[in-house]
Amino acid sequence: MSLVRRSQLRLSDRERERGQGLVEFTLIVPLFLMFLLIALEFGLAFNHKLTIGLASREGARVASALANGGAINCASGNDPLSIDAQTVAAVQSILKSPGSDVVMANVSQIRIYKATSTGDQSGSSVDVWSYAPGAGPNMGTSGSPDYLDFSQTSVGWPVCSRNNASNPDSVGVQVVYTYHLQTALGGIVKFMFPSNQQSATIAMTDQTVMSLNPTK
Repeated sequence: MSLVRRSQLRLSDRERERGQGLVEFTLIVPLFLMFLLIALEFGLAFNHKLTIGLASREGARVASALANGGAINCASGNDPLSIDAQTVAAVQSILKSPGSDVVMANVSQIRIYKATSTGDQSGSSVDVWSYAPGAGPNMGTSGSPDYLDFSQTSVGWPVCSRNNASNPDSVGVQVVYTYHLQTALGGIVKFMFPSNQQSATIAMTDQTVMSLNPTK
């Protein structure tokens, strides 16, 4: 075989190898980028989950400490000392704290419920607060208004009926949140599932249960 023929064969082999490498690169890069987007999205979602978890714990801590506020009947209203409002204010303070990435409009509900021994909701004993920016109770002091971004939409467990004597009730505080994909992954998912408007969202809930502080 002549030297020219051998050179042509070696050149052809190199071209095939380069072509194969290009094909493999074309296949691998999109997969790598997809895994990278998924990892980034997971990290962002986990950060949101941590925030709503901290918010539910802060709300449960306040609800537990205030218990029924000393109310013994509902003659003057379901919540004469605004215990639920103070609980929601504690949750909101975490959700809106500096550094929080939580989108308030995506927090659909804050639920304050009577919890069973397993931490589940006891029947229909739940007070529901729904997102309503600036329409909630005024929690400001010294003449400076500070309206909650949540208003009470149903009462199933009046504050004045909560037992914090012997064998006290347990209170649960749940935050209901919808996380919207924030990276390019969201656009990819919407492109793949155009008929499902919720395809680029993740439903998140977090709840904390604590016993009401007993009376002394």
